[in-house]
Amino acid sequence: MTENKQSLEIAGRQYDPSDYGSASFLGAALAETHEQVSDAYMEGTVEAAVDRENGPDIPLSQPE
Repeated sequence: MTENKQSLEIAGRQYDPSDYGSASFLGAALAETHEQVSDAYMEGTVEAAVDRENGPDIPLSQPE
C-alpha cells in the first residue's frame, strides 16, 4: 500500500468498541481518546479540576 493510501485509510478510521482489546497502536489510541472524551462528557462540567481518589478535588481555576 502506498503511503498516501495508508494515510487516507488511517484518517478515515473511526472508534469501534473492539478497539479496547486492540493490539494495534491506532486502535489502542482511539480507545484511549474515546475514554477521555466520554469521561469529560459524563463529568458534566466545564470547570477543570484534578480528581483525587483519596481527598478533595483540586480546582485548576482561580476563585473569583
